[in-house]
Amino acid sequence: MEMKAKNQWHRPRIICITGLFAIVIISMVVIAVAQNKILNQKYKYGIVLDAGSSHTSVYIYRWPAEKENNTGMVEQTESCNVEGKGISGYSDEPQKAGESLKKCMDEAKRAIPDFRHRETPVYLGATAGMRLLKKENDAASDKVLESVEKYLQTYTFSYQGARIITGQEEGAFGWITVNYLSDNFRKASGTLGALDLGGASTQITFVSEKRVESPENAIGFRLYGRDYNVYTHSFLCYGKDQVLKIALEKQIPPVSGAETITLEDPCFHSGYIVNKTFQSVFNSPCVKGSNLPEKYFTHIGTGNWTACHEVVRKVFNESSCRYSTCSFNGVFQPPVEGKFGAFSAFFFVMDFLNLTSYSLDEAKEELAKYCATPWNTLKQNHLDVKEKYLSEYCFSGTYILTLLEDGYDFTSVNWKNIEFIKKIGNSDAGWTLGYMLNLTNMIPAEDPDTPPLPYGGYVTLMVLLGLLIPVLGVIACRYFCRPTGSAQKEII
Repeated sequence: MEMKAKNQWHRPRIICITGLFAIVIISMVVIAVAQNKILNQKYKYGIVLDAGSSHTSVYIYRWPAEKENNTGMVEQTESCNVEGKGISGYSDEPQKAGESLKKCMDEAKRAIPDFRHRETPVYLGATAGMRLLKKENDAASDKVLESVEKYLQTYTFSYQGARIITGQEEGAFGWITVNYLSDNFRKASGTLGALDLGGASTQITFVSEKRVESPENAIGFRLYGRDYNVYTHSFLCYGKDQVLKIALEKQIPPVSGAETITLEDPCFHSGYIVNKTFQSVFNSPCVKGSNLPEKYFTHIGTGNWTACHEVVRKVFNESSCRYSTCSFNGVFQPPVEGKFGAFSAFFFVMDFLNLTSYSLDEAKEELAKYCATPWNTLKQNHLDVKEKYLSEYCFSGTYILTLLEDGYDFTSVNWKNIEFIKKIGNSDAGWTLGYMLNLTNMIPAEDPDTPPLPYGGYVTLMVLLGLLIPVLGVIACRYFCRPTGSAQKEII
């Protein structure tokens, strides 16, 4: 009698193919879950207050809790501009300096999860406005800092201090910020120079191949296994607000008796006529001259860019240089090299004037047309802009072009290397992120270990495993679909 066929060959192959198939599927699932675990990560937060000369801004940063030392992981999630003046403006009533921060700090309190508050660091860095106040009235600056310190400590965040940062720190931290956000510390293509302009100071920072001849302008960094020799300098009193006072002081003639002074200013538009106090010009340690608070002068605009350019050039002293090369005021500066990011007031002024994409010569031509626009026409075209700010754009734009060309020695050839930027990704360009990264040691000196499975490797492995599935399917069909007649039979 013929009994059923006994297929001795296919039992181990079933086990082998089924096992391989299961291993592939399980591996793909495990790898995908592990690789995309970041979607469920917990975050930590940090708060930095930029206490500038004209206003204070509050920035909130966030990063994955378990990846604090990985480049490019910190991102800005919120920003808030404090209403009113900068904290240095409260020297006569310092208690109000801290109170002015309430609205933005309350916003930070709502934006950060409650269970993270006690571990969230808060830093306040005061810049050129407070540097000037400390220079003028050291006791008043201390009282202002005490006020903001006491107020910030009323919140449940981890208060880490309020202090006046130096101009060199401001420049260096701005350089760190733009290069961190651009991920340049891991690239071989070089770094981005940083150009920062505020109300009371301006900074230039870049990596130079030339030896820095003045030690106070040299800063060394070791970041991610690389050494960077950085040139940086901060010009106090050369922010756009303070340099306007200097320019006005140079144009005001000597005052005697009760005479009325009329100042015809080419940097303001024709038709602009405003009575101003001498106090508004001479109330700063940046301006040399008599303080005449009881007197007024009539400020009249003539709207002549060429004449304005000559006025602005007079604020730079280029007569002496004891180094091989200088920028201005006898300050050493190596020749500018590489690409630069120009942010803060550099961006805001040039963006308003729509000059961010022009060549140097084209920018001069367009600015000359803008400065020649009658004041009444300009006001009608910009009803949403405060008149004080609107009236100063001609001067500020002229100052920026003159500072970059005559001060820092950019030319029509390398002007294209300057990019006017507000943000990189979702984060504002500025010194605050670099300041926090430095204080939290979130940028290691040595290159962190590379992950066991980088993104490229992850994709490649998943593709190979995915291709293995149909291969196993073909092998299975080859054996399972063989004709039954070919099987060996056992006769009893």
